[in-house]
Amino acid sequence: MAQDASPRWDRKMQQRLARGEAAALGELYDRFASLVHHLAFRILDDERAADRVTREVFGYIWENPDTYDPKHGSLRSWVATLSHRQAVHRLRESEAALIAEGDRATEEEVEAKIRDASAAARADYIVTSMPAPLRAALELAYFHRRDYRQAAATLGVTEDEARRRLRLGLQLLSTANIHSPHAASPPGYGRAL
Repeated sequence: MAQDASPRWDRKMQQRLARGEAAALGELYDRFASLVHHLAFRILDDERAADRVTREVFGYIWENPDTYDPKHGSLRSWVATLSHRQAVHRLRESEAALIAEGDRATEEEVEAKIRDASAAARADYIVTSMPAPLRAALELAYFHRRDYRQAAATLGVTEDEARRRLRLGLQLLSTANIHSPHAASPPGYGRAL
């Protein structure tokens, strides 16, 4: 589940990292390592590669804490963006190596694989980031096959409220297929760390 942090916590964490406080990196790692690893694994489908991306992302954060800009979004979103980009970079590298070795995959197939993996990772991130009431309504609808009336009864809310939660949750989830850069992208952040 998502751990919400206040903008104030985000700024203080960035300041602590900028001062070189190793304890701050440890706290950040404790809070976001599972998010980073999950997103990387979702894209790469490889445990060792996801571990490597996790190390690279936290190494980048340690060396470049000033690249986070609170005006562009939360620290959590920035960390997720770094993770996503690094995992996609690693996937492109591995797929390019396979093509060079004579694998039959075309560049178009590789890009389609990357788009699909990225959309799946964004969908996972969106679901884990959405408020618990929306997530609960979606889980009832999709995993337990409940309609909005049954979801309302289970959640103890009105049918209108259950419909509203489902609609909002689906609207958030539909943004996973948008192929535009993430709003919290750090300025000047390239393809790889």
